Amino acid sequence: MKIYPDLYCQKVTDIQPEFLKEKNIKALILDVDNTLLDFNLNIIDGLKQWYDNISKNNIKCMILSNSSKTKKVEKVANLLNISYINFAMKPLKKGFKLAQKQLDIPNENIAVIGDQIFTDVIGAKRSNMFSILVKPLAEKDLFLTRIKRPLENIVIKNYLKKIGRGN
Repeated sequence: MKIYPDLYCQKVTDIQPEFLKEKNIKALILDVDNTLLDFNLNIIDGLKQWYDNISKNNIKCMILSNSSKTKKVEKVANLLNISYINFAMKPLKKGFKLAQKQLDIPNENIAVIGDQIFTDVIGAKRSNMFSILVKPLAEKDLFLTRIKRPLENIVIKNYLKKIGRGN
């Protein structure tokens, strides 16, 4: 189903390079809000170490964010020393195409990691990329995201049942 992720994890730092290599993933497109940064702009614990391990395994990374707040996106991009695209208008394909072009990796070898089904997962699926959904870092969300979360929770519950991890 187009709205189910290819993988669902607790957090970004749970994703290991060995798994990515198994799936022939050579690049990651990372979301920022509630994926790498919480609502209070705290960076997820262990992010730099995780990225160093990913990078050491020759997996490219870049940020694709819907945020219009450049400084917030730059905070993470500068920490990891990677490029970024903000105000990406996910799930539209334009941002994903631009990211793919910058990464210079075929779509089927790119994974998109984010906390929202209706932006990250659907955008990845529409772009023929591997989708990895992570749990949001914080309960707090922007207004529009708060409206979508109950629907996303239903999708996640059905997805977990489908893969045999639900109640």
